[in-house]
Amino acid sequence: MASTEPFFNLYTHGFARVAVAVPVCRVADPAFNAQQTIALHHQAAAQGAVLVAFPELGLSAYSCDDLFHQRALLDGCERALAAVVAASIGIHAVAVVGLPLQVDHALFNVAAVVLDGRLLGVVPKTFLPNYGEFYEARQFAPATQAISTEVTLCGQTVPFGAQMLFDAGTGLPGLKFHIEICEDVWVPIPPSSFAALAGATVLVNLSASNVTIGKADYRHALVAQQSARCVAAYLYSSAGYGESTTDLAWDGHALICENGAMLAESERFRMDAQLLTADVDLERLSRERMRQTSYAASAARHRSEVAAFRTVPVGLKRPDDAELPLRRWVDRFPYVPSDPRSLDARCEEVYNIQVQALAKRLQSSGVKQLVIGVSGGLDSTHALLVCAKTMDRLGLPRTHIRAYTMPGYATSGRTLDQALRLMDALGCTAQTIDIRPSCQQMLDDIDHPFADGEPQYDITFENVQAGERTSHLFRLANHHNAMVVGTGDLSELALGWCTYGVGDHMSHYNVNASVPKTLIKHLVRWVAGKGEFGPDCSQALIDVVNTEISPELVPGNADGQPQQSSESSVGPYELQDFHLYYTLRFGFAPSKVAFLALHTWGDAQTGRWPEGIGAHNAYPLPEIKRHLRTFLWRFFKTSQFKRSCVPNAPKVGSGGSLSPRGDWRAPSDAEATVWLGDLERVPD
Repeated sequence: MASTEPFFNLYTHGFARVAVAVPVCRVADPAFNAQQTIALHHQAAAQGAVLVAFPELGLSAYSCDDLFHQRALLDGCERALAAVVAASIGIHAVAVVGLPLQVDHALFNVAAVVLDGRLLGVVPKTFLPNYGEFYEARQFAPATQAISTEVTLCGQTVPFGAQMLFDAGTGLPGLKFHIEICEDVWVPIPPSSFAALAGATVLVNLSASNVTIGKADYRHALVAQQSARCVAAYLYSSAGYGESTTDLAWDGHALICENGAMLAESERFRMDAQLLTADVDLERLSRERMRQTSYAASAARHRSEVAAFRTVPVGLKRPDDAELPLRRWVDRFPYVPSDPRSLDARCEEVYNIQVQALAKRLQSSGVKQLVIGVSGGLDSTHALLVCAKTMDRLGLPRTHIRAYTMPGYATSGRTLDQALRLMDALGCTAQTIDIRPSCQQMLDDIDHPFADGEPQYDITFENVQAGERTSHLFRLANHHNAMVVGTGDLSELALGWCTYGVGDHMSHYNVNASVPKTLIKHLVRWVAGKGEFGPDCSQALIDVVNTEISPELVPGNADGQPQQSSESSVGPYELQDFHLYYTLRFGFAPSKVAFLALHTWGDAQTGRWPEGIGAHNAYPLPEIKRHLRTFLWRFFKTSQFKRSCVPNAPKVGSGGSLSPRGDWRAPSDAEATVWLGDLERVPD
């Protein structure tokens, strides 16, 4: 992002607003259809869109049948296109419109590309359906039968052919689109597949697509899958109200997908016009293609098909408004599904991944007992639940879980009580070990001021306690021929909020290492809601979820309440997990991460969030910038050396892990300069 670009404009951050129009039409009335097209084209441009797709044969209507061979209709469609071209002068948004066009004594079903008074190219349909209710081969010729590679239309000579890519150029880097027409995407290898390999990031389909029972669901899956396989955005239009219902019906089903995700979908069976818009993330598509190295390998394998495409420069200008907010759903909790229908299924899957991974490690190690430290806090609670479920899955008694709570100088009565209740409810072999005597000995040995009664609560004081707990756990594992289960989570590893070589960092196997804090919080609540471990356990779990996250290594206040807060030190986990996801999963620049965070967290609107997955706070931009700076410094500069030696752990989600053997390999002595520098482009 150049520093002169407006931060609050979505185009600055690699997005492009696209649209699909579903106009009302009249059969064989090109003048009327042109008026509808022009109105929606202007409306799309006014909303900041740079590309709008119209239905197949939209200037004539799709359902003209043998009227397509009438000269009056064909001439009327050319006049209608000329009107659309003339009306586009001064409009900096591409319109892709459909019409019948005679070229070299053959009639083609084509898409015409229009921008600012120019006709940029004409694309004929490749595959003509001639089965069921379709008889297109009766009227039209396929693209493969075209002789000419240029056509003169509306007083302009422009490229003609199916294998074209339209490149927006430097004004909108990353926007390169390809056009196919209806049936083209229904065949085993659509033309857009090769176009994507040739560089197209946006695939446009001018469709008519009549409706029959169940077809909308199939259409939905088809478009989503094509966008996913091509790692592209896919715009799909459909004919709406006004098409002939002599033998068919029409539902105006328009879709915009991006890499398998549905961004926008029209309301079916409307009797008026619709304009569907969505903001596609061009940078995200490019980065996904770069990360997925098999994508380039596939392009190389199909080198001849890729080389057949010619590029048409578009010279498209982007809207340069000082503010053009994003119109796109961005999850506040990217690791936690916001859709309640899929949330339980996701939790079940995460839980099963962790349980199966631990079961395999137990069996392969030849031991049958687990050792775990239980603090009464969030992470150790979830790890204990995974241990209990693993024992059940393996048919072993839960008494094989040797759970230890080890109160120190700062352990609160609340967390100690929660730990004891959990261990009892789950039927573990539970024991309480007061670590203060062994800590006192260590403090004496190193001549720490606290040993002489001075209340010096420095990092040494804190880590003596953390180290003593870890030492106990590993020696207990030796003593009982058991395995130490780690409890530290992905968020703590990202921020380096763990003590090197101790319990939240080191273990024999860590079930939580790729599970972020926001997801762990919901997993614990989800297990409580299932009630499989009994009501006493469920109540204890709810109490844990409602406990402030604290390391409890510095003595609390006079009332015994903890004075330490993890989030006061490293920032709110709900926001830092957001930063982590877009940094780790997509490699976005900090300025873009901040833009997304502002869009998502900039106000207090909670949207459709399931109960319990977040506090739904609002963060103004200066606060987002401050917490993001903390994240960047800790993630890129100070914490990699801790991540370089973490124990084995299962990868849980596609959002990434920080295992040095898996998703993340980085030097331990890199600088954070470029990330912090980019952050300074964010306004204060």
